Amino acid sequence: MRFRSDSPGGSLVAVSGANTISFAVIATDQLKQGLLGFAVERIDPTANERFFMAGFKVFESVIPQPQPGVQVSTFDQPIQSFVWDDFTAKPDREYQYLFHPLKGTPKNLNRSTPPLSITVHTEPLFSNLSHDVFFNRGVASSQAYTRRFGTTPINDLKPPAKHDEALRWLSRDLDVALLRFIDHCDAGDQLLCCFYEFRYKPAVTALKAAIDRGVDVQIIIDAKVNEFTDKHGTFHPSFPRVDNLDMITEVGIPTQNIIRREARTSAIQHNKFMVRITAAGPAEVWTGSTNLSQGGISGQTNVGHWLRNPDTAEHYLQYWNELSNDPGGTDSDALAEVKRKNKAFKTAVETVSPVPADLRQVPAGATAVFSPRLKDTVLQSYSTMLDTARRQGCITLAFGIAASFKDLLVDNTPQNALIFMLLEKRDKPDPKKPETFIAINASNNVYKASGSFLRDPVYQWAKETNAGLLGLNEHVSYIHSKFMLIDPLGTDPVVVTGSANFSEPSTKENDENMLVIRGDTRVADIYLTEFNRLFNHYYFRSVVENLTAHGEPTDTASLFLTEDPTWQAKYKPGSFRAKRLQLFADITVV
Repeated sequence: MRFRSDSPGGSLVAVSGANTISFAVIATDQLKQGLLGFAVERIDPTANERFFMAGFKVFESVIPQPQPGVQVSTFDQPIQSFVWDDFTAKPDREYQYLFHPLKGTPKNLNRSTPPLSITVHTEPLFSNLSHDVFFNRGVASSQAYTRRFGTTPINDLKPPAKHDEALRWLSRDLDVALLRFIDHCDAGDQLLCCFYEFRYKPAVTALKAAIDRGVDVQIIIDAKVNEFTDKHGTFHPSFPRVDNLDMITEVGIPTQNIIRREARTSAIQHNKFMVRITAAGPAEVWTGSTNLSQGGISGQTNVGHWLRNPDTAEHYLQYWNELSNDPGGTDSDALAEVKRKNKAFKTAVETVSPVPADLRQVPAGATAVFSPRLKDTVLQSYSTMLDTARRQGCITLAFGIAASFKDLLVDNTPQNALIFMLLEKRDKPDPKKPETFIAINASNNVYKASGSFLRDPVYQWAKETNAGLLGLNEHVSYIHSKFMLIDPLGTDPVVVTGSANFSEPSTKENDENMLVIRGDTRVADIYLTEFNRLFNHYYFRSVVENLTAHGEPTDTASLFLTEDPTWQAKYKPGSFRAKRLQLFADITVV
């Protein structure tokens, strides 16, 4: 939801998701005079709470040597920004926020300027609308996690209640939503599932319970044989085949409810979706980036998307039917037969999922895009969508930036749209082929953050851990979500979300599904506020990591609050911060 409040000192703009709210202060010149920052106060009538929000930076003249782990309040250590986010909101709740301008000096703050006030309401977590969206926290690498649970690996946390609490905190409500989707299926319904990893026991157990109460559950799993022995002589069993089959046996799901996806061993069955079919026909879809694993639920960043749309559910049903026959070439087929079968399979997928060559032309609503496809047209279209965003584009990338994106973005200038990229790993040259590296950065209006954590105490930030060190994830520890936002603050936003990494294998080879959602500002607001949360979280950490990697000391001066109003110079016309602020200033509030 979008909100705006005007006062003599300026305007407050807020965009709310379910758990996160993004704010912008459009201050008058008079308010800016002598402004040291804002003390942000939150009033929560539901909880009968009123308090000043926590701050991160401090005035060096007030706290010259902040200790790791110290927490401060914006009451006297203000927010020196015109764009700010509250990551601690609760769903479907009304809040009032007061932004108190602080002037004077750090040791003699002047609080006489009237505050700017705004009342907001967060989105419900569960609704009867077309879309509900669920993000886990995805920030095992955080001060909040470290303060609560330390850096001990999850399985070593004691007592067991602490272990369970840590997993719940990391999952937020993603697991609750996933299980609710399964549990609300009634006897007589059909639930058609398709999963890459199938080893999160609570979900597998819930599916077994659904079978027992009379739901017709059919589950396609990745069961491809890809075992190998590496150069060191270590044997690697087929993944995720072995884990998936072991979990099925452990929980006791009957073999007649399982369909093994074994053909096309060079491509993965990467879907994570469920389709509910009632007596009235296809009704609902669960999709997103979340594998059925503990790391998918509680470790790396992930999203679950619940769609109530019979037409789209019908497309998912048709796609599931194609996959249920285990289509494509097998290892026992001759090469010509492999090519014939694979082409037939891709043609069938495109028949089920006819989309315009230019995805900018999709109609309002939700459009399903399935893979694999004969050509990389879809990937090229995703790249064009991001490159031609009018004001802003955001994307999460678990496995690097595809060349198609770089080829289009490399000629952009600061006059183009602001592009934000959230990556699992820092974008850097391949040591074996450094000459092929294409750099895109602030000169192209592209701003990148990558997964990282504080390995040592910095300023008042304590040493952290990450999802890999906690034992939750082996390969992707930070950014596993796959979504893209095009002009999310506009009146006609586009959200692309699902299982596919924005890469050539994901569009031409793997079994994948994506939703292109156009014109739904509620969906865009939820995704954008969560993107802001994750980008802001990892941006600071990736900057610190980059400095460390180059042997450069962290600029401790920049870690403190500025002691006078000169911090506002970062918002000079044409600057990155000014353009980002303008995105909020131009919001249309209906």
